[in-house]
Amino acid sequence: MALKARALYNFQSENKEEINISENEELHLMSGDSLDGWLQGTNSRGQTGLFPASYVEIIQPARSGSVQMDYPSRHTSYTDATHHGSYDDDEEDDDDWDDWDDGQSVVEEPSGSNGVPHRQTQHHYYPRAEHAHRPRPQLERQDSIASGKRGSVVGRNLNRFSSFVRSGVEAFILGDVPLFGRVSENYVIEMGPKGPQWRPNPNPFICSVEEPTKQTKFKGIKSYISYRLTPGHTNSPVYRRYKHFDWLYNRLLHKFTVISLPHLPEKQATGRFEEDFIQKRKRRLVLWMDHMTSHPVLSQYDGFQHFLACRDEKQWKAGKRRTERDEMVGASFLLTLQIPTEHQDLQDVEERVDTFKAFSKKMDESVLQLSSVVSELARKHLGGFRKEFQKLGGALQNLSYSFQLDPPYGSEPLIGAISHTGNTYEVVGEMFAEQPKNDQFRFLDTLSLYQGLLSNFPDIIHLQKGAFTKVKDSQRMCDEGKMEQEEADGIRKRCRVVGFALQAEINHFHQRRLQDFKLAIQHYLKEQILFYRRVSQELEKTLKMYDNL
Repeated sequence: MALKARALYNFQSENKEEINISENEELHLMSGDSLDGWLQGTNSRGQTGLFPASYVEIIQPARSGSVQMDYPSRHTSYTDATHHGSYDDDEEDDDDWDDWDDGQSVVEEPSGSNGVPHRQTQHHYYPRAEHAHRPRPQLERQDSIASGKRGSVVGRNLNRFSSFVRSGVEAFILGDVPLFGRVSENYVIEMGPKGPQWRPNPNPFICSVEEPTKQTKFKGIKSYISYRLTPGHTNSPVYRRYKHFDWLYNRLLHKFTVISLPHLPEKQATGRFEEDFIQKRKRRLVLWMDHMTSHPVLSQYDGFQHFLACRDEKQWKAGKRRTERDEMVGASFLLTLQIPTEHQDLQDVEERVDTFKAFSKKMDESVLQLSSVVSELARKHLGGFRKEFQKLGGALQNLSYSFQLDPPYGSEPLIGAISHTGNTYEVVGEMFAEQPKNDQFRFLDTLSLYQGLLSNFPDIIHLQKGAFTKVKDSQRMCDEGKMEQEEADGIRKRCRVVGFALQAEINHFHQRRLQDFKLAIQHYLKEQILFYRRVSQELEKTLKMYDNL
């Protein structure tokens, strides 16, 4: 019998995975087991998706018998349930962490009101779909009254599952993130010619990603690909597998709330040792590494430096545990930021954010369209164009053969020239098929990277919007005599931190965007010129065969 539930509260969806539910609405559930605090079901309008388990009560059906259903356990994440079987076996073998594993499967995380869960499974993989790149912590509903610590506190967001709440930024804005006695990290935001910007890394560096090599272990039972990384500031190579990148990426997601992280290249269930896939992953890891090393904050992160430099197994384990026990994560990361003293009108900041929001939405649409066009062009190069040139070449070969059938009127030089022309067009067809790896694939790599970066910004902008709302609410409560001005000033001050951080990230994004698209399109045009020049040379050589017939 299908399970039903009744909604206890209204819930507004924030992405395409979720659905809206209304108080007292009857819902049909796919399963009674929650997945990371979420249920999947269908609302009264026929929409199917996720909603918070704590927002509904299950209506227990009258049982006339029992039917055993095979659902994911309640400890299985929604990501794991939906993506099961789609990841590289060699990359995610949990029983095999080599020099990484310290024998613990669960990592202790800092607790508190910063929106970070108390514990997190170490080998948990978050989705990398276009609009689902940030982790969902385990969720429990907290009533706003119970969670308030001061009588005059600004009302908390009733939607406990918005990114503003989940990230802990709401708690930071309201002053509920605990201050640590000594903060060793310090990231500076300074005023530049175009507004707030991250202070550059005083010791900039680059890092190469080279020599993807297939290796085996357990006498050949398990195989994997390792990559040689050579950081410029150490010039000492280290070897890392993809899952090592994935571990680092999840630590970055956990820590940097207001930074748009470059996404790792996708995983693949089959064909992971095929040369085309290996080269594609390498190209995209090169771009990922370039963005990491160029970011003024990410490049200085201790966890990233440890990932790049550590070569000793014992030191690796110690650094890995230290990274996983980092307390300055999520909303607490905002405590490490030093902002300029210059005054910024919050209304001006809000307008600046709205402008970027409109820009990023349009750019996202444009990048998606361009990616589709280039992908289709590459497909034609690999298939359609080659096939058509081969047809042309074959037809010319048939023509030359027919000219030989009446010898008295035959002309050996002309027959040879026509036959060679047929061969030339077959060669041209192969040239078309080989060309995408020189230009279109590289262009698609850049477009894919920016699809990921752009997909991060809606959530980050939502944090700033939530902070603006709290400032307006606090000022209204001050005007009504329900809050002390000092408390409202604290909320405004902390909102300035979020605003400066977002503007600095926007500034960095634009700097990289201008550089990356200039280089990407330059490279594409240069390779296209070289390609058509080679085609032209083949045709010109063939043309000369007709000159003296």
